[in-house]
Amino acid sequence: QVQLVESGGGLVQAGGSLRLSCAASGRAFNTYAIGWFRQAPGKEREFVASISGIGDSTYYADSVKGRFTISRDNAKNTVYLQMNNLKPEDTAVYYCAARRSLLSGDYYSPSDYDYWGQGTQVTVSS
Repeated sequence: QVQLVESGGGLVQAGGSLRLSCAASGRAFNTYAIGWFRQAPGKEREFVASISGIGDSTYYADSVKGRFTISRDNAKNTVYLQMNNLKPEDTAVYYCAARRSLLSGDYYSPSDYDYWGQGTQVTVSS
């Protein structure tokens, strides 16, 4: 079992950057694929990015490709989401999620994940 805590959200102007962190407790962190999702008011939770357990495979939603980068430091039990060139439409609560997977990371649905953090708010002003 793993517990997840997100941090790093905040208010930023359009064109700015933020780096979100997802810190995990528990053992064998490198056996978990991690995904980032976001949910805006009145909308469904949507996939943003994911990374395999060992960190060699990454996946992105088309809407963030080229602007966001997911990475992980398994020695620190932490996954990061670097968000550059932020847009007002990126405003949402961002969640990280985990599921058992060493080599694969291409899990795009919230139902693919077993563990969730509490979320961190990202607000991008125009």
